[in-house]
Amino acid sequence: MTQYESARTHMITSQLRPNKIADPRLLAAFAAVRRELFVPPSLRAVAYVDDDLPVAGGRALMRPLFAGALLLAAAARPTDKALVVGAGTGYEAALLGLLAKSVVALEEDERLARMARFALAEERALAVSVVEDVLAKGHRARAPYEVIFFAGAIAEVPQEIEAQLAEGGRLVAVLRRREEIGHGVLMTRMPAALGRRILFDADIPFLPGFAPEHAFSF
Repeated sequence: MTQYESARTHMITSQLRPNKIADPRLLAAFAAVRRELFVPPSLRAVAYVDDDLPVAGGRALMRPLFAGALLLAAAARPTDKALVVGAGTGYEAALLGLLAKSVVALEEDERLARMARFALAEERALAVSVVEDVLAKGHRARAPYEVIFFAGAIAEVPQEIEAQLAEGGRLVAVLRRREEIGHGVLMTRMPAALGRRILFDADIPFLPGFAPEHAFSF
């Protein structure tokens, strides 16, 4: 077993399983995807720590526990189309690529999109397509999506992205105010409304363009 394989196994046994992330398909995805490919070379030795990891442009790779909890709630199926908003270097998109039929990894930062393409190619994540565009617009060309995953904190879900969620679809994100702890949230598209359930507390960085205005209040 290599250093990275050992660290990956430890991540699953010490971070995911003790926090009730036990779905076999999801754990198999975490065991298969090489997280070290999705961080800068200088951070590969700590790729599996229980913390957010800086990648580029002020962005961070979400800690495995939060990503796992959101993916568990999203309950991606092999027939689903998924959208990752703010895909960054592509790690969560790679995980979803093993759970869903197809994944759009949406990223507006050119450097991060380039890193994602390289890492996803190394991982042979054939189900994942990297799209460069404004994050708040989503990607209407491939909508509707059964799963929408925000790979960073947001103040609210843009209406344009909300409209891209399929009937019965699941949207997962960390919603937070500027200075307060955020909450992992599951939103489900129902015939007459968008249901919402709070899952856990989480303090992660905002995606660019998704932080609240100074006067914003819930």
